[in-house]
Amino acid sequence: MDEKIEELKSIEQLEELKKQRILFYQCHEGIVDRLKYYCDLKEDSYLLDCLWILGTYFHHNFPTFPYLFFNAMKGSGKTRLLKLIAFLSKDGEVLNSLTEAVLFRERGTLCIDEFENISRAGKENLKELLNSCYKKGTKVKRLKKVKNVKTEGVSGLSEEQVVEKFEVYRPIAMANIWGMEDVLGDRCITQILEKSDKADIINLVEIFDTDDVLVNIKNTLNAPKSPVLCSLCSVVSLYSVYKCWNDFTKLNYITTHTTYTTNNYTNYTKEELEELFNKIKESGIDGRNLELSFPLILIAFELDKIAKNDLMLENIELTNTIIKTMKELVSERKSEEFLENKDVLIIDFLSQEIPNNNYISVSALLQRFKDFTGLNEENINAWWFGRRLKTLKMVKERKREGQGVKIIPNYEHAQEKIKMFR
Repeated sequence: MDEKIEELKSIEQLEELKKQRILFYQCHEGIVDRLKYYCDLKEDSYLLDCLWILGTYFHHNFPTFPYLFFNAMKGSGKTRLLKLIAFLSKDGEVLNSLTEAVLFRERGTLCIDEFENISRAGKENLKELLNSCYKKGTKVKRLKKVKNVKTEGVSGLSEEQVVEKFEVYRPIAMANIWGMEDVLGDRCITQILEKSDKADIINLVEIFDTDDVLVNIKNTLNAPKSPVLCSLCSVVSLYSVYKCWNDFTKLNYITTHTTYTTNNYTNYTKEELEELFNKIKESGIDGRNLELSFPLILIAFELDKIAKNDLMLENIELTNTIIKTMKELVSERKSEEFLENKDVLIIDFLSQEIPNNNYISVSALLQRFKDFTGLNEENINAWWFGRRLKTLKMVKERKREGQGVKIIPNYEHAQEKIKMFR
């Protein structure tokens, strides 16, 4: 009898989990629907923003979580989009400015509108924090005065300084008109919003808290101890997937590794993970771009599994869609870097020179670089150029002759390095 009861309980638990998983998938559908209802975005942005919103509910279980950045001209709907994201995200809040104190004392998802001038004087500490707090583990320490009872025989209170630690890792979405500086922008998934002419969208009133669909989604995702969120965000499960990815990477790029295994601490079979990992590998997304993409890809992968196994839906390919979207965004970012980053321009210039072992003066090489790029800025001088060549390891040999320096450029190294940016 006890075994029968336990079996029934197990069946009931599985049914409840299936119900919760279906609810999670329905939340995804509802979020995409409401984003399309209130905002006029590029088609691939709806899924991307939806996955990011869902990720805010268990972002602490990822080692990194990307920032969202919306670059848009005035009247393009960025404020509305930020408000909608904040409403649907975990403990979301919209701010018109961000200070260092707010960043490490607030909790939940931060959506910052009109996020301009991060590089101006006085913003150094905030900028430094933002450059690192997309990664889990970043902490800030501050001194705090506390009052203590004075020693025996002395009346009143004394003060002492104690150290407080603050966790600054959290989901952050930002929007502005003028764009984002390079280092912080490198931590963002950037979307450019265009001004819409769709009257049925731009004339809507933002009554999110009375929209039944939005409220139901919010209530479902905020339900305490939701079984589906617990199963998706398990630290053991997610970190095991990342470990399997590392093993897969070593297997595919270092020949001394011959095998890797999954274990009972992931929700997926080895075959499922291999299929996913091969898709990521074939996409060419790598480095920090992979760090930013991985959480969204894993959420899409789980939604695909729910669609296939619980809802019996065919032809649902959210994983393929988000990988394709991220690949295109990465390609756009590399193209911009190729055109704007002077270090990349130097590598590109040298990669197209005919390799030889002849010495050439830094000044003469600089002039050829200027002719190649059309750049003629005052700060692009021989001293700057020589320093950049040394930092980029583009100098094979160097000697001082007369009043100047001559080098043999490392053309071959440039030809190898430029492959990373093409």
